[in-house]
Amino acid sequence: MSKFFINRPIVAMVISIVMMIVGAISILSLPIAQFPNIAPPEIQISATYVGADAQTLEQAVATPIEQQVSGVDNMNYMYSLNATGNSNTTVIVNFDVKTDPNTDLILTQARETQAASQLPADVNNFGVTVRKSVSAPLMLLSLYSPHGTYDAKFLANYAYINITDPLTRAPGIGNVQVFGAGQYAR
Repeated sequence: MSKFFINRPIVAMVISIVMMIVGAISILSLPIAQFPNIAPPEIQISATYVGADAQTLEQAVATPIEQQVSGVDNMNYMYSLNATGNSNTTVIVNFDVKTDPNTDLILTQARETQAASQLPADVNNFGVTVRKSVSAPLMLLSLYSPHGTYDAKFLANYAYINITDPLTRAPGIGNVQVFGAGQYAR
């Protein structure tokens, strides 16, 4: 059989092109909504404690939140990230694939509310954010100035003003983050 296709490469190419066309047509009719979820839902809890170092963030903010959130229904695991550069701590709670992310968000938010009394007043005044999250980015965009007329801060500010809000309003988008240069101070 292989000798047939070796001797007649045009037949092999025609068959492969037909297979590609049939595959492209059939992919449009696949019921993608019926595919199972493969990425487990995650809930992100973010808090800011201005002026705190990593150890203080861990002891005063992350530990009380983790103690209260521990044991939420269908939780797989959780971990925290303490960034001293912006005095921010982030607790990420990972749930079972079969759970509803909206239910997970409500349950986690209820547990975080219980931890609010144990947090420092500065953290409660600044606010604690609970939202659905995904650890892997869905899409990355890059902005550049072709002739070097705009610097990185200008491009980051342009992204904050013109790109972040429309992307956040798109259905299914939970978070939009701009990497690189900071915002202009106004």
